[in-house]
Amino acid sequence: MRPFEGKALLVATHNAGKLAEMRALLAPLGITVTGAAEAGLGEPVETEDNFLGNARIKARAAMEATGLPVLADDSGISIDALDGAPGVYTADWAETGQGRDFGMAMERAWRELEAVNAPLPRSAQFRCTLVLMWPDGHDEVFEGVLPGQVVWPPRGAEGHGYDPIFMPDGHQITLGEMTVEQKNSLSHRARAVAKMMEGSFA
Repeated sequence: MRPFEGKALLVATHNAGKLAEMRALLAPLGITVTGAAEAGLGEPVETEDNFLGNARIKARAAMEATGLPVLADDSGISIDALDGAPGVYTADWAETGQGRDFGMAMERAWRELEAVNAPLPRSAQFRCTLVLMWPDGHDEVFEGVLPGQVVWPPRGAEGHGYDPIFMPDGHQITLGEMTVEQKNSLSHRARAVAKMMEGSFA
């Protein structure tokens, strides 16, 4: 596994919540983090049907545009009773044409679970795939999974995305009810970052 020796990373996301989470997770390394929007980059079209493929698309587009080392994330919620949906389409379920509405996306997830009369607990996983790409195109891949269940109604105003309806295994509150510190200690993204630190940042 190639070690990362730089002191700056471009994080290929336009999602402010993800960027803030990445900054917090990488802070102990003393690495300067810049987001894709801050760098003036557009969003590439994600054409793959899996997290790794889409993360690589985002990483390569940002690396080729800037010549910088890039960290890209593709992540989402996979609900077992919906055959893994929304999965790579997690953000797409929130699209309205005037921005993303995750309240609408959460309602859709619960509505579809009700439609198939999914038994309780309604198990799901948050999944994250990170691609760390160097300017020469070499990359390393790290994955994190957080198992839990979908609950209703939404609870909590913290976090982002589907956090208010996801209760991690072993907890009685949703990600949306957790503090930033609580979430960052156990999230799927935190688990992927921890693997990256053990590998390329060891």
